[in-house]
Amino acid sequence: MVNPCCNYPCENSGTCVRFGTERFECDCTRTGFHGDNCTVPEFWTRIHHLLKPSPDTVHYLLTHFHWLWDVINSSFLRNILMRVVLTVRSNFIPSPPTFNSKYGYLSWESYYNLSYYTRILPPVPEDCPMPMGTKGKAVLPDPRDLVTRFLIRKKFRPDPQGANLMFAFFAQHFTHQFFKTHHRMGPAFTRALSHGVDAGHIYGDNLERQLQLRLHQDGKLRYQLIYGEMFPPTTQEVPVAMSYPSSVPPSQRLALGQEVFGLLPGLTLYSTLWLREHNRVCDVLKEVHPTWGDEQLFQTTRLIIIGETIRIVIEEYVQQLSGYLLKLKFDPTLIFNDQFQYSNRISLEFNHLYHWHPLMPDSFLVDGQDITYPDFLFNTSVLLHFGVEKLVDSFARQQAGQIGGGWNVHARLQEVVELVIKESRALRVQPFNEYRKKFELKPYASFYEFTDDKEMARQLEELYGDIDALEFYPGLLLERTRDSAIFGESMVEMGAPFSLKGLLGNPICSPVYWKPSTFGGAAGFDIVNSATLERLVCLNSRWCPYVSFHVPRSEEDHRPRDPSTEL
Repeated sequence: MVNPCCNYPCENSGTCVRFGTERFECDCTRTGFHGDNCTVPEFWTRIHHLLKPSPDTVHYLLTHFHWLWDVINSSFLRNILMRVVLTVRSNFIPSPPTFNSKYGYLSWESYYNLSYYTRILPPVPEDCPMPMGTKGKAVLPDPRDLVTRFLIRKKFRPDPQGANLMFAFFAQHFTHQFFKTHHRMGPAFTRALSHGVDAGHIYGDNLERQLQLRLHQDGKLRYQLIYGEMFPPTTQEVPVAMSYPSSVPPSQRLALGQEVFGLLPGLTLYSTLWLREHNRVCDVLKEVHPTWGDEQLFQTTRLIIIGETIRIVIEEYVQQLSGYLLKLKFDPTLIFNDQFQYSNRISLEFNHLYHWHPLMPDSFLVDGQDITYPDFLFNTSVLLHFGVEKLVDSFARQQAGQIGGGWNVHARLQEVVELVIKESRALRVQPFNEYRKKFELKPYASFYEFTDDKEMARQLEELYGDIDALEFYPGLLLERTRDSAIFGESMVEMGAPFSLKGLLGNPICSPVYWKPSTFGGAAGFDIVNSATLERLVCLNSRWCPYVSFHVPRSEEDHRPRDPSTEL
């Protein structure tokens, strides 16, 4: 007897409850719909849907009409629209959290057990006749065949929005503070128990690691000086666990907050910048508060670093990602009068969604040298040899890859992409179309609507049998991209709610925390409110290179920068 909930009969976020072997009921409470399958809209829901523009229309308006946005960005309308963006996007994310990979129904365990990633949709019921429910084929495509056919790069395709490697490495560095799968326990579990922006990738995800990384003087972190410049210490000096292969000499094994950050020089670059910024801020606070001890200086500086991170993410990183002409703004006071829960739980779907491996190029151009993957991976000497300034300048000038549309993952990353698909199946993640419905997007009716490439559509139909059986992660990477955009509709409409809820749900954004005294007074609050990527780099380097998340837009940007001490 087939579990009736395997058909996903409840629309519009209704909850399917099974009774006996054949009967089910849809709980439509507070969905705005009623009826057997939660398909009949209530009056105000009907009005709302009548007036609400489609996601593509909203995206078009936000990415066109420069003259209009120049007016809006310089007026009070910017705050109004920013508040709408924050509240509308964040409302898609349930708070408190709902499901996890063990419990496909509401339970105290799924709420209280922080060691799990939460789930936006429950797992596919275990007793379904097909892997994706009732549709599609009994056996899903081989992950290696899937990746080889549709995802491995044929020719590097740059991001049409102009994102660079500073953007790509920032994405990886930033997200690894809350995407930390506990592989010994399984893919459903996380080690990042704070479930948000806590700067654990700088300070470590536990107290023992944090205490090892700290200098225990003036709030600072431990460091080494090389030719008078500050770099992270080695594991010989600070014996924290790091993931280095045996071929890396001890003198080049840098001790970092996140154990995998020795993998890429781009990650060690950001680790170095935040180390320098932390110690710089400690000096600022020490001057203002000469009576403060090491602990208070450290803890207050950490809050400032978290604030700087969130500002840079919203105002520059998300700005670049969105392509919006609306100038995004980090101002927690915009939603102080709205109902908002200052908490967050990282979801499994957000973790899978954020595997943006197509960003990586074919090789890395540093100060005129073309460095291949074998010479780049686990090579901390790249940072120590070229220095912060040359790495920033080089990464900021090299284009990152387009994420959506398929055929843009470097072959070196094939196994990582395959692992995401395997984990998704092991955890019974629901089909791609079910997530589109969850985020109020129209489900695709066919593979030919899903992608503009007819041959890809034909092969996907052959492999999956039904568009409603297409898997979540392949769907995100293969979906046709929007015009001149880094990826398709689903990645934006699903990713933005996760991101903004996580950022604004941070306690420092709450009315209780968001005030000067939290950050050591006006001096600390000013650091948070003036944070930019350029200031992060230029206040912590000998000279100011070209700094941006976008490749140079003008001839002036293309020119090498002269040494500068302006900042």
